[in-house]
Amino acid sequence: MDVPLWLALLVVGVLGVKLIRPPWWLVAALLLGGYLLADSVLAPVIDSTVK
Repeated sequence: MDVPLWLALLVVGVLGVKLIRPPWWLVAALLLGGYLLADSVLAPVIDSTVK
């Protein structure tokens, strides 16, 4: 069974918010920070570290 990455991340995110109940600003900061890092000059460094 192949699950798209966006669907898996959505499910994990929804479950995390429902179970852990972090503040909304923390969720927004993590999403915005991840989006900005993905389009920065640090993206290749992060990519090679994760792989």
